[in-house]
Amino acid sequence: MSRKKVLFVTQELNPYTDITFMSNLARRIPHFAANDYELRVLMPKFGIINERRHRLHEVVRLSGMNIIVDDEDYPLIIKVASLPGARLQVYFLDNEEFFKRKAVFNDDKNEPFVDNQERLVFFCKGVMETVKKFGWAPDIVHLHGQITSLIPLYMKKAYRNDPVFQDAKIVYSLYNNDLSASFDSRFLNIAAINDLESEDLSDFKEGDKINLNTGAIKYCDAIISGSESANDIVIQYGQENGLPYQISSPEIEEQAQSSVNFYTTLLEEKEN
Repeated sequence: MSRKKVLFVTQELNPYTDITFMSNLARRIPHFAANDYELRVLMPKFGIINERRHRLHEVVRLSGMNIIVDDEDYPLIIKVASLPGARLQVYFLDNEEFFKRKAVFNDDKNEPFVDNQERLVFFCKGVMETVKKFGWAPDIVHLHGQITSLIPLYMKKAYRNDPVFQDAKIVYSLYNNDLSASFDSRFLNIAAINDLESEDLSDFKEGDKINLNTGAIKYCDAIISGSESANDIVIQYGQENGLPYQISSPEIEEQAQSSVNFYTTLLEEKEN
């Protein structure tokens, strides 16, 4: 019997980025999952990632697509590296306009980049098109960090009839961070894709602000707390939305293994 497939999309991943707790947790989950699942890992190729040290190289057969963001075309470059000690490849989504700068989301004065919303949209649209180009239909899609927050909407609405995404269970891990500080109402128009209109993104709006978590959770099948500081909000969101949820453990190894066990539970529910 072929192994179930897990698409693992993360904002951070040690050793390529070592920014927050997310980097380390996102590194450990594939370590446990690789025994039972076929995995593919995608993340942004932030400018802080040292391509020479980590031996990144371009995947020509996957590169060459253009991603439209706010009516502008941006080339999508796909690079790959082997995750040390894991026999697992990591695919990096790159574009000079959005990811060349030697920083992640804030400038040297710790102010958020004004184009963070465009960068998020580029990445999420790029993930969808890259997985389509793989021709690889995941059973589980596990998302880490708010840069992935549009993917549940895209999967459940814009790509709902695409066989690559039709049968996947979406798991969204929440962390105690907020990427939307520089976002404005244009986000709803910029993020629209295919036949979606800005009204279809209303779940991402909370008053006059953008709430990336509420929009993502609306289209998820399960949520996980990525850190103990997010436990209360995960419980609240899970109960309010009737979603399976899991709270964080203080031990990273235990939490990583629990996340993989959560995959098994979701897949069993899907089959019953």
